[in-house]
Amino acid sequence: MVEELLTAAAAVGTAGVVYVAAAARVVKQYERGVVFRLGRLMGDVRQPGFTMIVPFVDRLSKVNMQIVTLPVPAQEGITRDNVTVRVDAVVYFRVIDAASALVKVEDYKFAVSQMAQTSLRSIIGKSELDDLLSNREKLNEGLELMIDSPAVGWGVQVDRVEIKDVSLPETMKRSMARQAEADRERRARIINADAELQASKKLAEAAHQMADAPSALQLRLLQTVMAVAAEKNSTLVLPIPVELLRFLERGADADAEHRPPPALGT
Repeated sequence: MVEELLTAAAAVGTAGVVYVAAAARVVKQYERGVVFRLGRLMGDVRQPGFTMIVPFVDRLSKVNMQIVTLPVPAQEGITRDNVTVRVDAVVYFRVIDAASALVKVEDYKFAVSQMAQTSLRSIIGKSELDDLLSNREKLNEGLELMIDSPAVGWGVQVDRVEIKDVSLPETMKRSMARQAEADRERRARIINADAELQASKKLAEAAHQMADAPSALQLRLLQTVMAVAAEKNSTLVLPIPVELLRFLERGADADAEHRPPPALGT
């Protein structure tokens, strides 16, 4: 009798251990557990930690709640200004409702990927090339809104969408390079013209000053001679300005007027 009781107790204990082993589940910190009992969604979502289910009746599905980085394959399209481009992007999203992510859509990752590709092609067709190259922040916001609107119904929230690269045809790249070079040359010419204008104004002011003081012209000539002589040239050619000649003539005339007349008989 005692042996039968011990055998029964051992059998019950073994059955209990097997039951606990079959019913025990562990949900990680970044996961949530969704229980289906005979195919029907049961109760609340299981939180991280140790949990129990009914073996052979319940099925526990774990959903990752971490942010998912989903690359969007490059999409080719024609912009609004008729330029063929290839654009790729990356989508950052996460599950906010584990039950909806399993029940309302078959594969939420695949669904988000397809929606991102469709939205990217739509954005290409609505945008101009300059917007794709320089105004990406606004396009990213538009993409995020287009993907997030249907994704909310799947229990998914889109955190951010980024356009990674815009590939242009080689002919378009050469055209843009020529345009950029022409623009730089135009700016250089404008800067040079402004410099010439400022220099001419300064030279005109200097000419007025020298016209009022002829000695200033002579001093300027001496400075030029000293600057040229510092180069150790063997031959030095000096152009004599007309104003300097006139100045020297006036000086000679003034000396002649103040010179006393010669004495008679000498």
